Amino acid sequence: MLRRPKPTDSEADLLREQDHFLTSGVPSAASVVRRPDKRRGEAGEEDGEDGGSQRDVVTIEDLPEEMPSLTPAPPKKSRFKASRVTFEDEDAEERLDRHDTHISAILSKIVERDTSSAPISLPAFTGLAFPKVMHRSETNNQMLLSTAGGKKSIFARHIAAQRLKERKTQLQSPSEATPETKMDVDQCAAAGHQPCPVSGPRLVSGQGLRGPDSSGEIMRIHRENQANLQSMSQAEILEEQNKLLSQLDPRLVEFVRSRKAQSGPSSASPSKLPKNKSSKEDPYVHHESRDSSSAYRSIQEPPEVEMEGEKEEDVEEEQEESPPKPAITEKDLPVKPQKDWVHMDKLEPEKLEWMRDLPAPRRKETKKAMQARFDFAGTLILPSEDLPTHLGLHHHGEEPERAGYSLQELFLLSRSQVIQQRTLALSTLANILSKARAGEYLMVLKGSMMSTLLDAGLIFLLRFALDDGVEGVMSAAVYALKALLVCAEDEECLDCTFSWFRGLTSFPLLPSASKEEDEEDEGLDESMKETAKEKEEKKSDHDVTRQDVVKGLLKMKLLPRLRYILEVVRPSPRVIQDVFEILTRIARHSSSSATQVLDCSRLMETVISEFLPISWKGSTSLQPQSIYGLPLASAMKLCRVLATSGRHACARLLNSLAVRERLSCLLSAEPTELLLDPNEALRITTEAYRLWAVAAGYGQACQLYLDLYPALLKTLQSVHRVLLSSDPLLPLQLQRLLALVSLLTQVTHTAGCHQELQAGMVSSHGDECLPPPPVSWGHVTGLHPSLLGHLKSFVKNLNDPGQKDCSLAVIPAYLVYLEAYYHQLSRQNCFRPVETLQELELLSSEVLLPLMCHIAVQDLMKNLKSSSVVCNAKAVPLGPEITPNLPGLACPGWRDRPGLVVSSSPFPLLIGLGLLLETITGIHKGLCCKFKGLLLSDHVIGYLRSCIQATPTLSHTKAWLLRHEHHLLYLLLRLAHRLVPMQPDVAENAPLYHQVALVLLPWLLPGSEYLAHELLSTVIFNRDFILEGHSGGPEAVELGELKLHEGTQQHTSVGSLLRQACVQMPSIRGCFLTHLAHLESSVLVSRDGLLGHNPWVNSHLLPELTGPILPYDWPFLPLIGLYERVGASDGGGLAVEDLPQGALQAVTHCLQWLLLLEVWRDEVLKVILPVAKLARLSCVFLCSSDLFLERPVQKLTWSLFRLLTRGSMLDSLDLNVPPPGLASFQDLYLALLAQYEAVSFGDRLFGCWVLLPLQRRYSTSMRLAVFGEHVGILRSLGVTLEQLSIPIERFTSPPEDSLPLLHLYFRSLVTGTLKSSWCPILYVVVLSHINSFIFSQDAAAQEVETARHNMLRKIYYLTNEVLKNHLLLFHLPQQHSELGFDMYEQLPPIRAKRLESILRLNNGSDNKRD
Repeated sequence: MLRRPKPTDSEADLLREQDHFLTSGVPSAASVVRRPDKRRGEAGEEDGEDGGSQRDVVTIEDLPEEMPSLTPAPPKKSRFKASRVTFEDEDAEERLDRHDTHISAILSKIVERDTSSAPISLPAFTGLAFPKVMHRSETNNQMLLSTAGGKKSIFARHIAAQRLKERKTQLQSPSEATPETKMDVDQCAAAGHQPCPVSGPRLVSGQGLRGPDSSGEIMRIHRENQANLQSMSQAEILEEQNKLLSQLDPRLVEFVRSRKAQSGPSSASPSKLPKNKSSKEDPYVHHESRDSSSAYRSIQEPPEVEMEGEKEEDVEEEQEESPPKPAITEKDLPVKPQKDWVHMDKLEPEKLEWMRDLPAPRRKETKKAMQARFDFAGTLILPSEDLPTHLGLHHHGEEPERAGYSLQELFLLSRSQVIQQRTLALSTLANILSKARAGEYLMVLKGSMMSTLLDAGLIFLLRFALDDGVEGVMSAAVYALKALLVCAEDEECLDCTFSWFRGLTSFPLLPSASKEEDEEDEGLDESMKETAKEKEEKKSDHDVTRQDVVKGLLKMKLLPRLRYILEVVRPSPRVIQDVFEILTRIARHSSSSATQVLDCSRLMETVISEFLPISWKGSTSLQPQSIYGLPLASAMKLCRVLATSGRHACARLLNSLAVRERLSCLLSAEPTELLLDPNEALRITTEAYRLWAVAAGYGQACQLYLDLYPALLKTLQSVHRVLLSSDPLLPLQLQRLLALVSLLTQVTHTAGCHQELQAGMVSSHGDECLPPPPVSWGHVTGLHPSLLGHLKSFVKNLNDPGQKDCSLAVIPAYLVYLEAYYHQLSRQNCFRPVETLQELELLSSEVLLPLMCHIAVQDLMKNLKSSSVVCNAKAVPLGPEITPNLPGLACPGWRDRPGLVVSSSPFPLLIGLGLLLETITGIHKGLCCKFKGLLLSDHVIGYLRSCIQATPTLSHTKAWLLRHEHHLLYLLLRLAHRLVPMQPDVAENAPLYHQVALVLLPWLLPGSEYLAHELLSTVIFNRDFILEGHSGGPEAVELGELKLHEGTQQHTSVGSLLRQACVQMPSIRGCFLTHLAHLESSVLVSRDGLLGHNPWVNSHLLPELTGPILPYDWPFLPLIGLYERVGASDGGGLAVEDLPQGALQAVTHCLQWLLLLEVWRDEVLKVILPVAKLARLSCVFLCSSDLFLERPVQKLTWSLFRLLTRGSMLDSLDLNVPPPGLASFQDLYLALLAQYEAVSFGDRLFGCWVLLPLQRRYSTSMRLAVFGEHVGILRSLGVTLEQLSIPIERFTSPPEDSLPLLHLYFRSLVTGTLKSSWCPILYVVVLSHINSFIFSQDAAAQEVETARHNMLRKIYYLTNEVLKNHLLLFHLPQQHSELGFDMYEQLPPIRAKRLESILRLNNGSDNKRD
């Protein structure tokens, strides 16, 4: 193989490679062509040797003619450039010599024109020796020349006028210069048949005629046509015209009319022409001016937007109604030209067209999408909207009459060389992005605006603009990037839920992971495969951005650029705020992104030193020009979000970056003493409390609590003083109080763990263990009386209309604090049960019961269903635009629609109340009965019933709210778990609570593993919630079976199986908990977060949102798990004795649980498709060679099979739909057939499983597989109709139409493969289909008819008389018949006649052959 030359090769190496190339005979990539040198007189190759030196012209195939354009504008094309190829290293002089050919090369190609019939004009005689020199100032007919010449130079127009004048003197006579010369044929006919002199044909040009008198021939034909027209009457002309129109192609007629329209000015009457031109201009002059003006108009007029649904008639009417634009005159100019202005003494209309007034936008009724245009604020401009030009929205683009800018034009302007244009384009794009995120374009634009912009490369456009050296452009780029990444409403909602239970945690805003097929790694060892990090590094910026916008920006070095902007550029306050919001959004992306923000060189150091200083000077202006050196709430919020990503990041902020000192500085004084704007002071102290709460959630910054304890108590004592309804800063004061209560809640949890960690350190004997926090339980007990007093006063304030909303906003946070206090109190050594029980009774009677029964709370509970995300999953209105590679929370407009976060939502209050009830009823069991009214409330019952019917979808837009609603449902179920065994009126709704638990379990999201474990342990497998098991449920099922199977073969009673399942419920629970043991680590992590074990919490960032914890088909997990461990690897050949220990018992418990759900909780299993149920139950046969033969497994599988083949269930069983997790059901069926052949031993249950997919409505491929590849199973498929319990009509109707399958049917009968004694069901099915086929009277193709005749003839000549009679005399399937079908005593007359005709036809053809 030839190698490419290298820079290190010597001349000898090159010569050696050249010899190697020449000897190899490989054709070269470049060809050398010898061309004659025309300048040296060389005529060709034969005399090239005598003609001097020849030049080599090198041409390379497939070489691109021009570099690809980097702008969306179309590249300029040259008509000569395509014919030549140039190289960078080519000598310019040689290229010039090669293209500068001699004049002889041109003269040799001249072809003379035939001038035999051309008129000869002699030059005009003058008395001057030389022609007179033309001066522009001496021309008198400027307007004529400018309009007649089109886009010609002044010299060319003067030459044209001179030639025109000479032509007039020779061709025009006084008798021909009459007005009639301007009239066309149609006008002559319409004007009383006046003789019309010949002015030349309009359509016939004579280009195809050759000869000396071609022009004369044209005129002769034209005169004959005119004479014929003049001899006809008007009626005859119209008749012939209609006849021609009916015979000609409409497109040809349209072409002729278009030619006439182009020459419109010539057809005008003389009265409409100017007086000085009506009788003096030559017809040829009119034709020339018409062509030039029409071509000019076609170039200058902007293209119109194509409209869908627009009728052609409307378009023609608009074209007819719109008169042609008059030529621009000197009067139309805003500034009059002066004679002494250079190059301004000639009027050039084509260059002045842009100065005309814009035409009004035409209103067109259309359904077709039009190009969207926006103003500078990002508002969509309607196509018919006529805006004034002083707004600056009109430009010279594709549609100059329409105001606004399209996205393409904005992208083009953003790369302009004019600074103002770049800034304006980026600001407009930012406004468009803001409105797109708010969902303002969803109803008016087709497609997604966000997706369109991202696909167009907006990310790269903004990233390039950030590197602009002009601060204004850079600021606009930051603003646009903030509009793309950040949604202010999302941040507001997250801040509002911070004080909720576990509100400081959040899901990472990672895009949904897309599984990519790694074809390159297939077949490689694990050690040789590339890691995920290596694959990520190999991806281009475009590929990364297409999957994840934030990750793509980080790959494009966004963080160092933002650091440069903050540190060096020092922009305006608005740009700084935008940068902090961008950094906050990046930190919310993932823990790795937050780590990159912390690791970026000098970024966080700049943020801390410049925007979170320890000391600062007060600003006298409300809006200072620079905010450097002032503490900012947005900078503190950035630190808080970074701390949420993990305890290590939080420790770096507190210690390495000295944020601990900033917290102490900001929180040791009142907000009014901070020398800041009151709003900013409240915001930054609120964020400081939140950051401290996040740190306390890890057990960090607790020493700060001891240092600032007096300041905290002072703040608590002033709560009622600052929460005044008349205070304009009340919302900010409320947020500050809620953040403070959240901080105290986390400190209480941390202090409650001190004793346990202290004991662990003592017992560790020097082993490594967690150190106890500096705050102990005695440090936080003093907070309880103060906060409890606040709660009592807030409950009393519910009666005050002015204080009600404020009280309802803060009560949930106080309830969460009390839950933390009593939960940790019960774990302390100082816990005094008697005193605590009395205290809890007082709390219940004085606070909780009055709160629960208050009219304000009851009014809130009415909004349970309307505020629920679960119940309103399908009724959510159109939200904002969310793209897969840039997920968001979809919060824009959240205040205007019901939801969990609005003030009318009862969820925060009920979650706090449920948490406190869960804790205090665990301590004081006797308090449960006092709160049963909450479960028996009509609003709660109705809400739970709606949840059962709901099918919520999972996405980032709902997950952050769904986890709070899931927790409320869990708390209600926990309360029901305590009350159902004790209260009969609550136990009546136990099935409802059980169904809620069953639907809630597969909804739970990552981070709620502990809740799933508790539901499985306490509610789902609890016999108290399955009332049917001990209130006559199994007996009722048995009675129903007696009625259903009356007169048929008795099967194993489902009632007895259900009774056994209820008895073994604890074992079933243990089976499922054992199978889910792999989730133990996740359960422990979730438990630490939910129970307040702060020192063990590693991150407040929840696991990645990849889906629910458990799949929706979790009841099948033990069965699927056994198949994946054994069946898939060993091919289902293991015996029961060889299966893992406890496998048989696990399968039995799984089938018992499935049977119980199918009978008593079938509503819960509706989320699982019937085909999915059938596929998962098929694992019983594929796991082992004899597992399905075990008696308990067979009984349970028989019962489940009958339930799956009930009428309604059988109708919904669609095997053409691929089951979840499988490519198709056909693949699974082939595995079942192979397993049946190998290990079935003719088992009737397995046979029913094989027969079920052979129904007529399912795919033919499965029947072809049975009668083709696996025809051997027909010998052992002895299932009867009574055992199958499926109507035989589902197999026989409609008649089979697959010819290959019918041939297989017939072959199996004739060869004896299929017999009634071996396979009774399929024997009847095959007889029915073949009988219907051979005696069918339906018209069919010749191939089908031939097959019918041949099959019927072969049947007639069968030697097996029994089979022959069965095939010919088959009537209908009959279940109770001995054979399984009815037969005719003899063939009906129609069938007998058909048989006779076919036999006669066949005999006749045989005789002819003889």
